[in-house]
Amino acid sequence: MSLGRRLLGGLLALILISAGLAWSQLRAPEVVSILMAAPFADATAPLVERFNQEHRGRIRLSITRGPRDTESISDLAISSLLLGQPPYDALLMDVTWLPKYAEAGWLEPLDPWFDDSDLATLQDGANLGNSYEGKLYRWPLVADVGMLYWRTDLMASPPETPEELVSISRELQTTDQAKYGFVWQGRQYEGLSCDFVEVLEGFGGQWLDPSTGEPRLDSNAAIASATWLYELINSGISPKAVTNFAEPESLQAFKAGDAAFMRNWPYAYAELQKPDSAVRGRVAVTTMVSQSGEQPTATLGSWGLSLLNDSPHKSSAVEAIRYLTSEAAQRERFLNQGYTPTSAALFADPELVAVSPVLPDIGRALSVAVPRPPSPLYAQLSDVVQRSLSAVLTGEQSAEQGMKAAQSNSEVILQSAGGQA
Repeated sequence: MSLGRRLLGGLLALILISAGLAWSQLRAPEVVSILMAAPFADATAPLVERFNQEHRGRIRLSITRGPRDTESISDLAISSLLLGQPPYDALLMDVTWLPKYAEAGWLEPLDPWFDDSDLATLQDGANLGNSYEGKLYRWPLVADVGMLYWRTDLMASPPETPEELVSISRELQTTDQAKYGFVWQGRQYEGLSCDFVEVLEGFGGQWLDPSTGEPRLDSNAAIASATWLYELINSGISPKAVTNFAEPESLQAFKAGDAAFMRNWPYAYAELQKPDSAVRGRVAVTTMVSQSGEQPTATLGSWGLSLLNDSPHKSSAVEAIRYLTSEAAQRERFLNQGYTPTSAALFADPELVAVSPVLPDIGRALSVAVPRPPSPLYAQLSDVVQRSLSAVLTGEQSAEQGMKAAQSNSEVILQSAGGQA
């Protein structure tokens, strides 16, 4: 072959290679969009940036920053789903949303992408609330569980029963060691339902009968639970303002040193260790008290990622879900924002425990956590309970009247839906 032909062949090869490189650069990557509540979108931003760098040219992850409030973000998601062809491939979902979204047919099962070996990595409790009717529809991003915070400088050990909590509180208030005994979430919103689940469980009651799906809100245990919450306020153990408290207000009062006990979520521990905290280094956590003193009670929280069945980028979306929920991502979120991990191995990790000595306690609480009723109608049922409890706490109704009203209204909701919870 002549020198000219060899040069020509080499030139053609270079042209083809250059054209191929140009084509690959011009080809747009798959864009995967995930809707998240504002706090999670902010916390996830560094991970998203790293994902996009590592997957440059193939996948680009975009996070839509939704409202902060749980109900508002759900309304936004449902509105887009009802309109058809939502602009998202995946949603960050609260644990209570799953039955409703799955029943509506909006979610794609994750079983083809996650198997038993994946499930085996999860901490007990973090593996709850991810499935509906035998199919996996959600993979947990963060774990969450209701906790009882107590002051180690005011008592040697936490209470084990409701009576002990009241007794310790009253003694500390009488001796001017604490302004209030117990702060919690008494506002008419989902936080009140979460508190009620723990108290109801502690008094041996059930919201819905697990075998029949029928409400049990007029039971003796439910009435006793509502009575106990009312008496906390009526007796001054809890401030009257607790009827307007959500998590931030409860945290503010406890952080200021005004209360001996607080019911809140794990995130609060990191806030209580900040330099501006009056109780820094003097706080421990346990589960909520029960009548028997033996059965710990804790409401399951948690947020997880679900794939929409209309997504045109399912495999890429799952790749992003795996990245955002990896053990490395969990570690980063815990160290930087204090979000509770979902991997069982991390609850005993020396680096994480050194940052938060209560992490093993949170893990134990997760192992006994109970979900709120897993029903497509949960939002309506919870609203009924919140309204009735609010009427009881503010003295508009007696505990018996309020719980009987909650029972009756819940029965109407279930009957209107064909008797199915």
